[in-house]
Amino acid sequence: MADLVRVSKFLSLVLRHKPEQIGLSLDPNGWADVDELIRLATAAGRRLDRPLLDRIVAENDKKRFAFSDDGRRIRASQGHSVEVDLALSPVTPPELLYHGTATRFLDSIRATGLRPGSRQHVHLSADEATATTVGRRHGVPVVLVVKADEMAAAGHSFYRSANGVWLTERVPAEFLTIPGERGA
Repeated sequence: MADLVRVSKFLSLVLRHKPEQIGLSLDPNGWADVDELIRLATAAGRRLDRPLLDRIVAENDKKRFAFSDDGRRIRASQGHSVEVDLALSPVTPPELLYHGTATRFLDSIRATGLRPGSRQHVHLSADEATATTVGRRHGVPVVLVVKADEMAAAGHSFYRSANGVWLTERVPAEFLTIPGERGA
């Protein structure tokens, strides 16, 4: 299990953030050739083979990675800090979505809303439980409620990645409800 986590973190690094670290090339849609990934990872001292990749794609609880339909390419489902076009079409969001964060970020969020930071999109969850889990990774968790239907009506676009994560370019503060605050 520890090996799967270690390799998954390595894949996140090279498929989402720093493909150049092993000399990997991503196409404009974020896809990498599986054989090239295996060859370059092995040359960089990382044990990687197709059965291990198959396990990670199939067993990762967050479905962070996906194979192309022909199985010859692989990419991260979302979370890129390198410029890629996931070729997602806008979709109508549900009435509410959720964003997990830590209480220490609330002052900044109140002032500017949610911004993608180093990533291309703000990540949103369809349920509070998932958002709580995300927030816990950053400290004392708090779940923000995003008025997604109101945002969409105001012209903001939403996308849904292959693993079900909701994505948007930003969430202005007026579309957020922070628990425990007036009007929440």
